[in-house]
Amino acid sequence: MRVVVAGSSGMIGTELVSALRREGHDVLRLVRRASSAPDERSWDPPAGKIEDGALDGAEAVINLCGAAITLTRLSNARKQLLLNSRVEPTEVLATAVAERDIPLLINASAVGYYGDTGGRVVDETTPPGTGFLSQMCKEWEAATQPAADAGARVAILRTGLVLSKEGGLLGPLRLLFSFMLGGRLGDGRQYMPWIHHEDHINAVLHIINTETLRGPVNMTGPNPVTNAEFTRALSRALGRPAPFVAPKFALRLALGELADEGALASQHVIPKALQDNGFTFRYTTVDEALGSVAKR
Repeated sequence: MRVVVAGSSGMIGTELVSALRREGHDVLRLVRRASSAPDERSWDPPAGKIEDGALDGAEAVINLCGAAITLTRLSNARKQLLLNSRVEPTEVLATAVAERDIPLLINASAVGYYGDTGGRVVDETTPPGTGFLSQMCKEWEAATQPAADAGARVAILRTGLVLSKEGGLLGPLRLLFSFMLGGRLGDGRQYMPWIHHEDHINAVLHIINTETLRGPVNMTGPNPVTNAEFTRALSRALGRPAPFVAPKFALRLALGELADEGALASQHVIPKALQDNGFTFRYTTVDEALGSVAKR
């Protein structure tokens, strides 16, 4: 089928485009500049504009847009940037999907939707939490509604921490561990919903081919672990000790509200929708996942 991908330059987007093409799909990439390659079409989300003909013949649109959430304090300006970079592109694409009767929209979101859930097991039926990240995800997902109202199948990717050699979480952690500065965050009891990048890509392909998958889909591995367990697994994978502890007060001093909503938040998220719809994970444990990506 013809698939249009927005946000194709990121870690997941780059891999996904390659995987779609290996599967035989015709992929067009939306870029925020003048198009310069045969597979590119330009668009301007803040202006609500998409190049004429960009969605002609499209059978699926995949939207991965969103500015990165880094471990820095969330100023009001940063919050607005994070929100706009997600909601605006989603509104534009969901409206375009509705107007052109495109049958499938796959849209990014995050497990931040659930907020801090402690040790309670979380699946796609769990209601949203509180705080900025949760509210941002709610608005992000709500922006897909025009497509759903028009009858499109809408799948929302509530993604956890993606483990990859190419970037994401492991970059800064690998550096810390290389200097023997690895360690747990706070008491380490908070759950970290992780997923191997190959499983994430394969899950998107599975969604495309599975008509029963719609609505929120937790893009997380089947066996979430606590921060302490993750730290020990990374220590084993890198062959480096992890003797240190980043105290909660220090994290809150450095990160402000992002400490409690991000680094210290506990989310025992399971991928119920994927499992109920026949998806098989290649990497089922954090040791398997980290063993394949931790070392360069």
